[in-house]
Amino acid sequence: MKKTAIVTGAARGIGLATTRLFLDEGWQVAMIDRDSEELARAARPLENVLPVDCDVSRPDQVAGAVPRVLKAFGSVDALVNNAGVAEFGPIEETDFGQWRRVMETNLDGVFLCSQAATPALKASRGAIVNIASISGLRASTLRVAYGTSKAAVRQLTQQQAVELGEHGIRANCVAPGPVRTKLAMAVHTPEIIAAYHDALPLNRYGSEREIAEVIVFLCSDKASYVTGQTIAVDGGFEAAGVGLPALRD
Repeated sequence: MKKTAIVTGAARGIGLATTRLFLDEGWQVAMIDRDSEELARAARPLENVLPVDCDVSRPDQVAGAVPRVLKAFGSVDALVNNAGVAEFGPIEETDFGQWRRVMETNLDGVFLCSQAATPALKASRGAIVNIASISGLRASTLRVAYGTSKAAVRQLTQQQAVELGEHGIRANCVAPGPVRTKLAMAVHTPEIIAAYHDALPLNRYGSEREIAEVIVFLCSDKASYVTGQTIAVDGGFEAAGVGLPALRD
């Protein structure tokens, strides 16, 4: 019997790359996203997937999504909470509406999906992987809502690991660094790209597939004794500290 993964934010980017890698590994995947058109487009060429139109910030929609997955696939062996939004701006100019939009998806969505999937994950002794960000590990300008939401995801992961471990559920967190997504490449100027390269010991952006490799590993039996951890998949960005460009010169 194939294992089943739920991947949120699966219509593009890291979520779609993770979906494809799960499929390569012989899993079946419930692809969750609120962008129904993009989700249908992404799912169309794939086999062994179930596209589910769902906004993870809406309790009613999340409550209906997991039963659909169980009806179609029979089990849930892994949940990847990848759906996220970003709104950047100075603290003084971040209004409460922006703050809540970020928290509703990035934090509330992780809580709601994990809670809804917990009974099924207990039955399968499955795994949760929450996607945070390097911005949840290190502060940066203009990211008061985004960075705070991702730091909270890290703490939520530890809560899940401690409370759900007795049921055989593992919970871990992946914190991507700069990733070469279409969106990033569209908004990052050459100056921003050069600055990131200077700050990264590996001197390059990561790929969506590289992030997916770590996610799928954490969901697999190969990570059967790993729980409560945050893995920064960031080319060494968190470890680098300050002064690296000057030292290179």
